Amino acid sequence: MNNVLDLQGITKAYNTGKPNEVRVLHGIDLTVGTGEVVALVAPSGAGKSTLLHIAGLLDTPDAGSVTLTGQDMTKLSDRKRTGARRGQVGFVYQFHHLLPEFNAAENIILPQLANGISEQAAQVRAMDLLTRVGIAERAGHRPAALSGGEQQRVAFCRALANEPALLLADEPTGNLDPGTSDRVFEALMELVRGTGLSALIATHNLDLAARMDRVVRLTAGRLED
Repeated sequence: MNNVLDLQGITKAYNTGKPNEVRVLHGIDLTVGTGEVVALVAPSGAGKSTLLHIAGLLDTPDAGSVTLTGQDMTKLSDRKRTGARRGQVGFVYQFHHLLPEFNAAENIILPQLANGISEQAAQVRAMDLLTRVGIAERAGHRPAALSGGEQQRVAFCRALANEPALLLADEPTGNLDPGTSDRVFEALMELVRGTGLSALIATHNLDLAARMDRVVRLTAGRLED
């Protein structure tokens, strides 16, 4: 299996060299294969968000390498890293962060336009994604008119709008009630499986984690399968 994401020897600390230095990650090695969905289980404060930010090129490690689709990202300029992040990585957070003044379809179209896709092609892609998650009929509704579960499905679609190689999700159903969480998670998994996407999904929910391909646990900045 080829790896979409390969983290080797990742370390990260804050206030480096100062008496109050906080070491967050200690030599993390982690791979995500093509089409593989990996669950990242970690208690609060274990460093999962920092790890996801480094994997998604939003932050840089103090040491170690981040290889995405075969290219070492730690050797690229900031401009090239930004381009790689925009084109190859999709993010989903616990809160949907949709733009309130735009409807569901427009929230999915906008990142495509920013990536140079034509408006017509972006509209087609948006409707295809909304259809896949079962809310095509809500395309013209703004976030305030959508339920929490519908808002998060739109966030999933937005994350996949530019056809990334890797999806990173940080507690994507953590803000939903148990029943809605289960249905939304199923929609996410169908979307990921249907597109052949690779994904690293952080969750506290062990039942959801067990439905992924592999589970890794992050404890006090150290990773174990």
